[in-house]
Amino acid sequence: MWSLLWSLMAALILSGQARPNMKLNSQSNSGLRSDCVGNLMRLSLDKALAVGNELEVEAVNGTQHIVLTPSLAAQCGYSMESDPWGNTRIYSSLLGCYVDNKNDRIFNVGLRLRLYSNSQFDVVTHDVAQTCTYSQWASREILCDRNYMEVSGFIADAGAKGPAQDVKEGNNLPDESGAAYGIWKLTFYTPEPVAMVPREAEQAGYGLMLTSTRLVVRSPYNTAETTSEEVGGVSMEVIRVTAYYQTPHGLNVVNMAAACPTGGVLFINDVISWHVPRLMTPLVDDSFEVLELHMGINGKRLDRSQMVTRGYTLSTTHQHIVIEIPVGSPDGHFKSHAPDYQYHITYSVEPMLEVLWRTTGTQDDTRYKVLFPITTPLMPQLPHFQENTVPEARVFTVVLGTFLHDVVLKNITFSTGVLTVEEGNARGLTIQEHRYKNGTKGYSLSVPFDSDVVLKKNPELLVTTYFLPLAFGFVILPEETPFAHKVELQASLQDVELPTITGTCDKKHFYITVKYGSQGNNFQAMVGYRQLTPEMAEEYKFQENGTHFSLVLPYDAADTAFELMKTDSLRARVDLCLLDHINNWVLADLYLSCTFPFTTTTCYPNGTMTAMAVKVQSVAQLVPSRLTLKDQSCKPVFSDDRFALFSFSSDSCGTTRTFFDHYMLYENEIGLYYNRGVAKTSPIDPPYRQTISCYYVVNETQTVAVGSKQRLYEPKADISSGQLMVQIRLAQDSSYQLFYQAEDYPVVKYLRQPLYFEVELIEFTDTNLELIVEKCWATLEEDRTSLPSWDIIVDGCENPDDIYVTVFHPVVSDSRVLVPSHIKRFSMNMFTFTKDQAVLKDLIYVHCDAVICDTTSQADGLCRGQCVRPTRQSNARPYERKGAKRARRGTGSTQRRQISSGPILLTSGQTSE
Repeated sequence: MWSLLWSLMAALILSGQARPNMKLNSQSNSGLRSDCVGNLMRLSLDKALAVGNELEVEAVNGTQHIVLTPSLAAQCGYSMESDPWGNTRIYSSLLGCYVDNKNDRIFNVGLRLRLYSNSQFDVVTHDVAQTCTYSQWASREILCDRNYMEVSGFIADAGAKGPAQDVKEGNNLPDESGAAYGIWKLTFYTPEPVAMVPREAEQAGYGLMLTSTRLVVRSPYNTAETTSEEVGGVSMEVIRVTAYYQTPHGLNVVNMAAACPTGGVLFINDVISWHVPRLMTPLVDDSFEVLELHMGINGKRLDRSQMVTRGYTLSTTHQHIVIEIPVGSPDGHFKSHAPDYQYHITYSVEPMLEVLWRTTGTQDDTRYKVLFPITTPLMPQLPHFQENTVPEARVFTVVLGTFLHDVVLKNITFSTGVLTVEEGNARGLTIQEHRYKNGTKGYSLSVPFDSDVVLKKNPELLVTTYFLPLAFGFVILPEETPFAHKVELQASLQDVELPTITGTCDKKHFYITVKYGSQGNNFQAMVGYRQLTPEMAEEYKFQENGTHFSLVLPYDAADTAFELMKTDSLRARVDLCLLDHINNWVLADLYLSCTFPFTTTTCYPNGTMTAMAVKVQSVAQLVPSRLTLKDQSCKPVFSDDRFALFSFSSDSCGTTRTFFDHYMLYENEIGLYYNRGVAKTSPIDPPYRQTISCYYVVNETQTVAVGSKQRLYEPKADISSGQLMVQIRLAQDSSYQLFYQAEDYPVVKYLRQPLYFEVELIEFTDTNLELIVEKCWATLEEDRTSLPSWDIIVDGCENPDDIYVTVFHPVVSDSRVLVPSHIKRFSMNMFTFTKDQAVLKDLIYVHCDAVICDTTSQADGLCRGQCVRPTRQSNARPYERKGAKRARRGTGSTQRRQISSGPILLTSGQTSE
């Protein structure tokens, strides 16, 4: 225990000895205080001088300066005590080495202090000289200091001593031969006797001295000749010695003993209880009487009022003298420690016990003085944690303490890493140290909720819980011992602002905008059933500006859904959902449904039909590629997972044809059919059926439609329109290869020159249709109802009243004629209208009505074929000039196509009959 207190001095001394050439700067003694405390001189060194410096202590011996190493200090009666903050006390026994002793009454103590600064260039010295007067010597004095025990006794025949016994320098020891008037021999009892001459004892570490009135023996603790004994239940270090010394009257012998406590301390309810044996068996063999009993601190006595003020007590029991000191009294000090990185403290104090007793038999007095430093065991000191967080202020605030002032906050570990105090304050955190009046301190920390060191999660949809796990990193000075204290802060607020979604449409696209909420883009976007990926974002023209993002989706994008199909439109929907991917909460959703222009079925004039089948949500299990027309061999020409496109002619794939008053109707059906004998392993319920309808109106225009039976779960088709074209052309000759064009009219012909006409149902592929020319007539005006007029064909045959009969020509297939039944050819002779033998006009217009018939039906009348009727008698007149006939022709014939050709101009190059 004692050697530890001098280890610091040893390190400082060795350090100081390594710098012999440094410049010495003599300073004033400010901060140094020396005083006399009984048989000790006490020197106090203020922390203002010691802190940051290395201290070396030298004893002044006349003109010499002797460095006090720890072993020499214990041998010569010096001790030192220092607290962690640099407050230092040095004690010197008045009977120690190098003390100028004037007849054991006046003592001059000289010390030199060397303070080495951290710069290692300068040494500051302080010389201390203290004179103490002490004359209350008891017959025997025992001193127990922290690193040695000392016993001195009165020397018999002291008054007869000559000058040789006046040892002014205090450390005159006889040589081993036993010089006159000095110590001759010592015998130590361990308990076996061990004899030594003075030089041997000195080499063993003992201090010996013979003053004018006293013989002094000093022993460090734990030497070979000391013993450990238990006295009254208290551990004691004991030395017993017999000293032989010379006087002018002969050889004298004195028995000496010292016993110093090394135990006897109890810690009960924050009170230090120090027990010292009342009966010192090694020191008292007879009955005794206590004359004085004193308590002190740091080597100095305290009076009764001082003890009461501090709460100290001094009492005796049958076996012990008891001193009680509250932990935390102002004469001691606390010290921080960190075993296993946990914060602990100890309390240290140095009480003093001084007892003067008298032995009843011999009437000799013994003064017993003990300086006994006490340090409590490690006391766990869990730092007090006070949270002052007000969630609405959105700032975590915590105060941590209290700590002793040897504790320094170095850093704080957050979830994102370690920040020093300086770095934390620079990052917007507030870290402050607070000092309190009782010498302790604490630290406060404020962290905004929005700091990047704060963790966040959402236990509920609109609630945010903020977490701040912390580890405060401390060090204990001066040892730089680290320890840590962990804290976890938590606060909840209903502060979540959810994102919002808006959307619009145009004729081709969906436009979607997402506005972020209070948590930014911390969500998972689902478009339809898929998570929005970078590839999808690029496809959908993703744009983002920190507070919003937008998407543009084509109506037929892969992630849209079709709800309803009509002939000219398609209702599509896009679903956008924002998910909390941790809790799988729906933060916002949008179901945007719009109607877009869309053509499902097209009916072409040549009889080709195209139809688009669309997979709508109501039949979500549909596989479009499995769809067929009524003829199951007619499959889609294109299909994917959403569409099937069919293209077929009107006379194929099971298409049916129906004639009505004003139109003819073609119908087919798209459906999902199962082959006979094949198990329906995956039936579609309800079945998919889509009716396709194309109809051709027999007038100037034709409308085309596609339709289906109306069901709630299937596409609904409405009627739309198209064109059916029939034309009449005038051929240049009977080969019907070259025809007059529009720019050739009026065509000039001679009277009775043949006119070759062709009537054709153009661009239609249905071979089951036949074109029948029902009637043709000629007029003078372009108006087909104008008068006069003359019949050329009547009821599909030539006019029986015409002397020049109209001739029908056969039509056969060739490179130009694909369907002969769609073409009729006839010829007539050029004529002119006359009245009263006068030509009315030299041009004519030819008009015809055509009928479209179904050759597969058993129809009567015209649809039996061109000019199929009984032979009739002709009443025609034999001349080419025809008169006016019939007042007016109607225009309301059903299933007729009205066509005209002309004008045809009569030239006078030939004469008529």
